[in-house]
Amino acid sequence: MNFKETLEIKTNRAEAVLKKYMPRESGYQEQVLEAMNYSVLAGGKRLRPILMEESFLLFGGQGELIEPFMAALEMIHNYSLVHDDLPAMDNDEYRRGRETTWKVYGDGMAVLAGDGLLNLAFETAAGAFDLARTDKEFIRAACAIRVLGRKSGIYGMIGGQAADIMAESGAEVTEDMLLFIHENKTAALIQAALMIGAILAGADASDVEKIEHVAYNIGIAFQIQDDILDVTSTTEVLGKPVGSDERNQKLTYVTLHGLEKSREEVQRLSTEALEILDSFTRRNEFLKELVKSLVTREK
Repeated sequence: MNFKETLEIKTNRAEAVLKKYMPRESGYQEQVLEAMNYSVLAGGKRLRPILMEESFLLFGGQGELIEPFMAALEMIHNYSLVHDDLPAMDNDEYRRGRETTWKVYGDGMAVLAGDGLLNLAFETAAGAFDLARTDKEFIRAACAIRVLGRKSGIYGMIGGQAADIMAESGAEVTEDMLLFIHENKTAALIQAALMIGAILAGADASDVEKIEHVAYNIGIAFQIQDDILDVTSTTEVLGKPVGSDERNQKLTYVTLHGLEKSREEVQRLSTEALEILDSFTRRNEFLKELVKSLVTREK
């Protein structure tokens, strides 16, 4: 079985896990539930839950303890996209080839849909305690929830988004600030994915720190590649508007260093990440191929 076929199987599995935890649309709050499902079940690569499970497998993890966290992280990722698309943020009308949540349901309901997904994410992650069978698994689940909260909160994704808004509001943007934005707005959730997988599998602190560094490299490379595609791709291929960085006068790694050096940095970061993955006792060849695929992705 080749990489593409394996990726499709793993994407379908992540999709099935996610659907298991998404809410049924009923009651007086039916519309917000519909908006939540609209945003989450619109497709997507399911990269973060796949990375989480592959990290779990890399460190010898077994069982269903990982599943609530796979769903929870994808809920958090999608809530951030719902809010990112809002008129007060990036003001994007299309994502994944169709209208964004606020364009369909209005910006007020989109805000609530994002809020609903964030709250549901932690309710879902807490369900791991029902699956824990030993004291060690209870402790690991608790540690994983803490990582989930930190990496998605003010010291992670939200912190990066706040810095990004400040940058758009006229604050002087240095390369250090730009990397802070990328590290937190993009890499933090990838760090959450790989760290949680390792923690739930019982990896020691040193290996968790190493996998956090791997995720940093992947996240920065992923964001630089995203910036590259915003310049070089088309709306039809990418599934969302291109050229938005230029229209919004956003400073990106590409505007700082140009396309050639940006591509070189993506390659450098990815190579280092692969070398760290090779240093672990176990091997996960699919995970390595997945990292490589992020370098050459076109959408």
